[in-house]
Amino acid sequence: MSNVPKNRKPPLARGSIFVISAPSGTGKSTLIKHLMEDCPGLCFSISYTTRPPRPTEKHGRDYFFVTRRSFERMVRRDEFVEWAEVYGHLYGTTSKQLQAAQEAGQDILLDIDVQGHQQVRQRLPEAISVFILPPSFQELSRRLRDRHSDAPEVIEHRLQTAREEITHGPEYDYLVVNDHLTGATETLRAIVRAARFRRSSQTGRIEKIIKTFGG
Repeated sequence: MSNVPKNRKPPLARGSIFVISAPSGTGKSTLIKHLMEDCPGLCFSISYTTRPPRPTEKHGRDYFFVTRRSFERMVRRDEFVEWAEVYGHLYGTTSKQLQAAQEAGQDILLDIDVQGHQQVRQRLPEAISVFILPPSFQELSRRLRDRHSDAPEVIEHRLQTAREEITHGPEYDYLVVNDHLTGATETLRAIVRAARFRRSSQTGRIEKIIKTFGG
């Protein structure tokens, strides 16, 4: 019987990169919050952005807030594994951050859109990707309207964007339907747990065991 505690990473395991994408209103943020609480050893990737911080946001905790000029310099130096311009502001994930987490045996989670996923897939094909779907278009529309946080025209724009994003679902490794929060969260936990026991994630651990056999 394994003596590795539940949800703990095996020793000397190389960290995995998880990408999670979903249309707005699918419940992705809530799912990620529960997943982070339930999976020790999983950290959240902090993006760089050129947009101003909101009152409750802190540099280095929510985002790394930089000027457009600084961000563009980082792009020219090829420091981002993925980046995009969204509503006039730039957002990106640095390769250095992901590499440091992996080498420390830390799993890292990226909350990015389908465009960002395509960039990550090209540069880091070993990354594990998950696309969260709503049970139906009608349910997604209901969830967005029930939030009472957006104007009708904004909701329509989000729904139109969702129609396009949903077509990229087949590009992901896993598809998770968020019809019930508990079930969807457990599915995400299962994906993380399985990834931690991939051969590629345990190279260091396996080599240490092999050495005990001599020869």
